[in-house]
Amino acid sequence: MLQRLYIHNFRCLENFELPLKGLSSALLIGKNGAGKSTIASALEVLQSVGRGINRVAQLVQPKDLVRGRSDVPIRFEIEVLIKQKLYRYVLALELPENFKELRIFEEQLLVSGEPIYSRKAAQVNLYNSPQNREAQFLVDWHLVALPVIQEQSETDPLRIFKNWLAHMIILAPIPSLITGESNGETLEPKREGSNFGEWISGLLSRYPAAYTQIDKYLREVMPDIQDFLNEQTGKDSKSMIVRFEAKNANLSIEFKDLSDGEKCFFLCAVVLAANKFYGPLFCFWDEPDNYLSLSEVGHFVASLRRSFKDSGQILVTSHNPEAIRKFSHENTLFLDRKTHLEPTLVRLLSDIPVQGDLIDNLILGDIEL
Repeated sequence: MLQRLYIHNFRCLENFELPLKGLSSALLIGKNGAGKSTIASALEVLQSVGRGINRVAQLVQPKDLVRGRSDVPIRFEIEVLIKQKLYRYVLALELPENFKELRIFEEQLLVSGEPIYSRKAAQVNLYNSPQNREAQFLVDWHLVALPVIQEQSETDPLRIFKNWLAHMIILAPIPSLITGESNGETLEPKREGSNFGEWISGLLSRYPAAYTQIDKYLREVMPDIQDFLNEQTGKDSKSMIVRFEAKNANLSIEFKDLSDGEKCFFLCAVVLAANKFYGPLFCFWDEPDNYLSLSEVGHFVASLRRSFKDSGQILVTSHNPEAIRKFSHENTLFLDRKTHLEPTLVRLLSDIPVQGDLIDNLILGDIEL
């Protein structure tokens, strides 16, 4: 479970701390431009590191510095509770004068307060214990060390933490890119959902029982669904077909021809199954209510919250009144940014005096930090 996320000098976020300790689900609200999607981008940087991308230039660009402030490093800090142990990872990136690419300024991983490795510039120190250094070596300043340090075993803290980062689900789906076609298998979905076919193939290949979980949810939201198939279309390629049945009539539809909302139902079903079968997972979903009708939003959001209540954690953003009403003041975080020249501020809604109906206040813009 994500306990804390700290971001500094990255896009619109300066000295920004997102407290999520003890929250199995949380909602981010605020005006457009307040920084909700920037939080997803920061998480995506860390996710990419976990997935093996270690070239700094592939993670951040000089334009990501707040107002071009190259005198201050970009800094990411994340604290995650995994099997009752607190993992704390720090990644700081600097842009020296006359440099075109950012490079590593500082990097560190601690577990329950004990350092696994630390780094300053190119020098990496691996620790056997907090008092004794096990090894020292150099890594190119433009490469993140976490993906390149060799793991010793399945229980190595490095492996456990990298897997947690890699399996984070970060979604801002674009239904037109979700075709259901695949040329392989993965457990690492892309933000826009373009590799959904590979994701569901990877999930069902490794965890066949997940089909029942997916089917159960889909029947709740699409009662006439009969089943779905992953048909072979080439040596290594597959394409999804969805079959419906009602009043003794049958209809087969290629997945790519489903409506945008129906594709989001499938996406939700796979998120729920993934959390159950290879979780607990952390999921960030940017506006999950997009593409849904008003009557569908409440059930959709409630299903996500319910699934993550006892295992994993979900963080969502929304502007939809029905989605917002599914959360309480105790797990709703309000982001505010008065102008593009000021940093984003964040507070729990329970700490902000709100007079009258929350939705009315949001519509009228009467909530400010």
